[in-house]
Amino acid sequence: MTKRIGVIAVLLVAVLALGLAGCAQQPSASTAKVLKVGAETTFPPFEFQDEKTKEYTGFDIDLMKAIAKQMGYEMQIQSMGFDALIPALEAGQIDVIASAMTITEERAKKVTFSKPYYKSGLSIVVKSDNNTIKTFKDLEGKRIAVQIGTTGADEAKKIKDAKVREYNSTSEAFLELKAGGVDAVVNDLPVNQYYLAQGGAKDAKAVGEILNAEEYGIAIAKKNKDLADKVNNALEEIKKNGEYDKIHEKWFGKKMQ
Repeated sequence: MTKRIGVIAVLLVAVLALGLAGCAQQPSASTAKVLKVGAETTFPPFEFQDEKTKEYTGFDIDLMKAIAKQMGYEMQIQSMGFDALIPALEAGQIDVIASAMTITEERAKKVTFSKPYYKSGLSIVVKSDNNTIKTFKDLEGKRIAVQIGTTGADEAKKIKDAKVREYNSTSEAFLELKAGGVDAVVNDLPVNQYYLAQGGAKDAKAVGEILNAEEYGIAIAKKNKDLADKVNNALEEIKKNGEYDKIHEKWFGKKMQ
């Protein structure tokens, strides 16, 4: 090795050492906290894939983004079949489930649920100028539009002397209401709220109490009590600071009083 080559070699070693030192000072992206959220992403308006952007969107998605941000985490959605969600949670493949999951005793044996974040059930939609229908009792003898095969259809058929008309889709039921062919639509609360929020409120409104109320919760693995506490605290905080109400109004309009 000549003296010149030796000097070059020393310089190269020095440059390499400086480069490695600089790299060591850079924060690693892998250190970012990630909250892996499992969801069955074909259930609008709670979770679905936007046709234009191909990104996952919906009420649950926005809710979990807000909760993750409050916790200091980044949210990552993992889409899978609904039946696969709890097994994936138990196996540690995801951290939480946010997929319009009803809190039930059976599920609570396998997972820890957060405090309820959404109350579902059946509700009534009538035309804006209808002031006679205010409760399910008022539907007796009335013309009711429902979606075939739903719990709304089942309940409507129990109403005394009601003339129940079944349609293949919710949109058809709402069109019949708008045309004056029926007096009311009975369907799941979130479906009705979403319709009103997307423009239906121009000539329709929701009335009455929620029937057969169900509550949705965020599911966390039984063994992960620390994460469950963090999720509950974050959920409570975004309800206090108004972020929850903003998300609710975006997808469903203002909450029923």
